[in-house]
Amino acid sequence: MSGHGSSRSGGNVGGGDEPRSTFDVRVWAVREVKGKRRTTWQARWWVAGRPSENSRSFTTKGAAEARRAEILTAVKKGEAFEVSSGLPVREVLARRAAEPPAVARTWLQVARAFVDAKWEQGQAPGSRRSIANVLTAVTVVLFDGPVPVEVEELVREALPGWSFNTGARTTVGRGGVRREVAPPQGWAGVVAWMEAHSRPVTDLADPDVVRLVLGALTRRLDGRPAAANTVIRRRQVFEMAVKYAVSRGDLEVNPLVGADWQVPRTVVEVDRRAVVNAEQAGRLFAAVARRAPELEAFFATIYHAAVRPGELQELRLDQLTLPVSGWGEVLLEANNPEISPRWSDSPHGPRQARELKHRAKGEVRPVPLNPRLVAVLRRHIDTFGVTPDGRLFRSGRGNAVKATRYLQVWREARKEALSPAEQASPLARGPTTCGTPRCRAG
Repeated sequence: MSGHGSSRSGGNVGGGDEPRSTFDVRVWAVREVKGKRRTTWQARWWVAGRPSENSRSFTTKGAAEARRAEILTAVKKGEAFEVSSGLPVREVLARRAAEPPAVARTWLQVARAFVDAKWEQGQAPGSRRSIANVLTAVTVVLFDGPVPVEVEELVREALPGWSFNTGARTTVGRGGVRREVAPPQGWAGVVAWMEAHSRPVTDLADPDVVRLVLGALTRRLDGRPAAANTVIRRRQVFEMAVKYAVSRGDLEVNPLVGADWQVPRTVVEVDRRAVVNAEQAGRLFAAVARRAPELEAFFATIYHAAVRPGELQELRLDQLTLPVSGWGEVLLEANNPEISPRWSDSPHGPRQARELKHRAKGEVRPVPLNPRLVAVLRRHIDTFGVTPDGRLFRSGRGNAVKATRYLQVWREARKEALSPAEQASPLARGPTTCGTPRCRAG
C-alpha cells in the first residue's frame, strides 16, 4: 500500500463555528474491489481527525485514478481539508456556493456576497470603492420602508464603510479563508437594522421595484441629476450584481432585460470658467516654481498633456522621448492614484501601481508632449534628477507625492498668482480642473 501526504497541522475553516480543517492528509493507491457481479476501483485517502478513511468507488480504474490525482494535487498545493467531510476546503466551499438558497436571500446579503466575489478577483482599490458607492445608492431604496431620519446618515456611512468593504468586514484565516468580524460599536446597531429591513432580492422581479432602483441611480447624493455617463456606469455595476444573483440562483432571470427605462438625457459640459488660458497658466506655474520648484513639471504635465496625478506618480525616464527641440512623447503604462488604504489588500503597506484606467494590464497610452512641456520636463530632470528606478516625481523620502502636499502647493500658488476676482471664481480651483489647451478648444 502506497501513500502520499502532508504533515502540517490543521486549523479552522473560517473560524468560529465553522468546521475544523487540517493539512494532515494521506493519499493511498487505487484499490481494485472484485465483487460477484462487477469489479470497481476505489480512490482512497485519509484525513487526520476522521474515524475512517475517505473512499469513492468508480466503475473504471481511469476514473478512480483521476479522482486520486485531484486529491493528490490538492495535497501537493498545500490546500486545507475539511475534517468532517474529508474533502478539500476548496471543494466544500464550491459546493456550498452552488447550492441554491433554501429561502430567498435579502438584497443586502446578495450585494455583500457580490462585493466579496469581486474583491477576491483583485480589483483596483478605486474600482472597489466605486462598486461600494453604487451598491449603497441601490440599497437605500431596497429597504422595506423609509430609512428613519435618526439613522439615515449612519446607513450611508456603514454601507460603503462596512457592508460593502470586504477588507474591513472580514479577516483572512487559515487556508486563506475569510471570516466575518463584528462591526465597530458605532455601526453595530445600524448594521443590525439594515439586515433586518433589507427586502428580499426576489422583489427585483417586480418591474416597479427595478424602476425605483434605476431612478435612484440617476440622482446624486444631494438629489441633483447625475451625469449620463455616471448613470451608465452605475447601471453597469447594478447589472453585474443582478447577473451574479441569477448565477447563484437568487433570481430566475435578469429583471433588467427588457426593462422599460432609458438613461435620462443630461448635458454635462466642462465649466469653462475653471479653464485657464496660457497667460494665467504661466502665472500659476511661476508661483509654483517659487514655492515648490520640484512640482512645476508635475502641474505643467497635468495642464499640457491631460495626465492624471496617479499616472504622474509612475512616470519614469524610460517612458519619455524629449528631443532638444520639437514635440516629444510619453508612453504611460501605470497608474497609482491615492485611494484610502481601506480599499486595498494591504492597508498598511505601500501604495501599489496598477494598469492604466480602462486599459488592460501592460497596455500603454501614448501622449504627445508639446515643445513647451518638453522643455519643462528636460529642465526638471536636469535639476532634480530621477529616483533609482527612474521616477521623475517623488516626496522627500522618495515615495509618491501625497495629494495633501501638491494640493496645498496649488492653493498657495493660486492665491499668489490670481487676482481677487479670479480667486473668487471657479478658475483653476484644482490642478485637474483648470483644463488643457485641448480642453479649451473643445
